[in-house]
Amino acid sequence: MKNIKKMVGVLMIATLIGSCSSDNNSDVNENTDPINETVYDIRPILSKFDNVEGLSYEIQGDYVVFTTNNLPDHKSPYWDQNNPLYEAYNGTNPNWHQNPNTIQSQNITLRIPLYPKEAANKQETSLGPIGISVNGVVFYNQYAGPNNQPLTNEIDSFDQYWGHPQQAGQYHYHIEPLYLTEQYGKSAFLGLLADGFPVYGPLEGSTTITSDDLDVYHGHISATVDFPDGIYHYNITADAPYLNGNGYYGTPGTISQ
Repeated sequence: MKNIKKMVGVLMIATLIGSCSSDNNSDVNENTDPINETVYDIRPILSKFDNVEGLSYEIQGDYVVFTTNNLPDHKSPYWDQNNPLYEAYNGTNPNWHQNPNTIQSQNITLRIPLYPKEAANKQETSLGPIGISVNGVVFYNQYAGPNNQPLTNEIDSFDQYWGHPQQAGQYHYHIEPLYLTEQYGKSAFLGLLADGFPVYGPLEGSTTITSDDLDVYHGHISATVDFPDGIYHYNITADAPYLNGNGYYGTPGTISQ
């Protein structure tokens, strides 16, 4: 009994320390529930990234290393007007306004675990890239800027495929990548976060997933077409936090740019 009380005390102290930290790589959860020890294998899904222009990957030990120029393969008002992919905004947002940035080629490398599993200590996602979609465009988290600024106003600058570029021209998706769900379906595999866990669309079977159906990291374990035996995965939802919640479920690899 003394040992149990001592362990509980340590966990409470660790939780308090983590909640006071503003470091983007800090622990955000000292999980008191039993950790899922299942080790998953994402190698079967890697072929989804084959033959994507501007994107390459290779397996290096226990990691898959992606290199992307991060150029979307769809139209947008954020392309230079001389680019054949330029298209004026024709979406449905009556409050849409264009930000001053234009899409520019990038050089982003993501080193992602091939065998993801739940992390004992969860880490926050940072601003900037947190994963990669199947067309080579990076995912961002649910914040518009430091101090957890909400996307409320920034959403009004998303193009007709629900992405936009930041100041350096780095195009990205914070919410559903509409071009991909229109092309592959609302239940499709859409990409990977940096911890190796897959991202799927908002539909599972005939059910549209909402954040209430997911855990605090915005995922759950269930079977998918690609993983019929089940896998932890994130789901895109129409409601905040859209893609990811309180941090990575697994241990993220590295992202450099």
